Amino acid sequence: MEVTNHYDAIVLGGGPAGLTAGIYLSRAKLRTLIVNEGTIGGQMILTHEIANYPGVESISGYQLANIMKKQAKSFGCDFRNNASPVTLELEGEVKSITLSDGSAYTASSIILTPGGRPRTLGVAGEDDFKGRGISYCATCDGDFFTNKEIVVVGGGNSALEEAVSLTKYASKVTIVHQFDHFQAFEHAIEEARRHPNIEFMMESVITAFKGSENLESVDIKNLKTGETVHFKTDGVFIFIGYLPNTEFIKGHVELNKWGEIVAGNDMSTNIPGVFAAGDSIAKRFRQVTTAVGDGTVAALAASAWLNEMRVKQKNLVDAG
Repeated sequence: MEVTNHYDAIVLGGGPAGLTAGIYLSRAKLRTLIVNEGTIGGQMILTHEIANYPGVESISGYQLANIMKKQAKSFGCDFRNNASPVTLELEGEVKSITLSDGSAYTASSIILTPGGRPRTLGVAGEDDFKGRGISYCATCDGDFFTNKEIVVVGGGNSALEEAVSLTKYASKVTIVHQFDHFQAFEHAIEEARRHPNIEFMMESVITAFKGSENLESVDIKNLKTGETVHFKTDGVFIFIGYLPNTEFIKGHVELNKWGEIVAGNDMSTNIPGVFAAGDSIAKRFRQVTTAVGDGTVAALAASAWLNEMRVKQKNLVDAG
């Protein structure tokens, strides 16, 4: 095992929240480490183009992620990529983690930014066409389907509300839902049913995504009749739920019934010195900008907490 290194703060997760926290912490001259399991940028890198990031006319999620990483590194932030936490000890003044590559670290504070991922259908072609016709975010990608015909999958509030929202861009929206009824609030159901540009395929599921460079069609199976139709479409938006990446911290910090981290207004968790930010916390809206805001608050709160601890330690020394 590698010799343990100590940091002022360790950020677990390299999405927009984690990168922002790393920028703020390292710029404040706090020794900071970002641990990232996959590709830097999290869900952001799945977005082909981000057109609603303030001050930036248009940029790909991949480009924005790398700019954020470059900023963090320029302020002295360290990175540990392609590694995930295996053991965690978050209680006490000194926190410790061991990673999957065998390295071990300690820190005075921890910021949890593991992010999350949309629930997927898990059918043929879905991985191939993510970002090339398949989207999980109407706000991010809706305008790329202006005057095009699209499919929305799901039957909850998010699916119906986003289907209505997408009619601002798409010429036609077809909602595909596996049951004969919706699970959304009645007002959301009524609004979708009243819309002239929304059609419905109930008791149906997508069984395959097909196309060449981009998505061109889907196979839709009617669960009642067993019939499968080849349905041409320019894009598919999937809204069947969201999963926070919090399995590794279960039992360490407080989670709600959906597995989301419970965090205060200052992004603090139930454990002193441990903060959380981004898509893994319990909140309503999940966007790159909200994650960046969370990361900013978490970093500032962690900085303030570290300063308070140093003052207390100094007072104890002086009193001794």
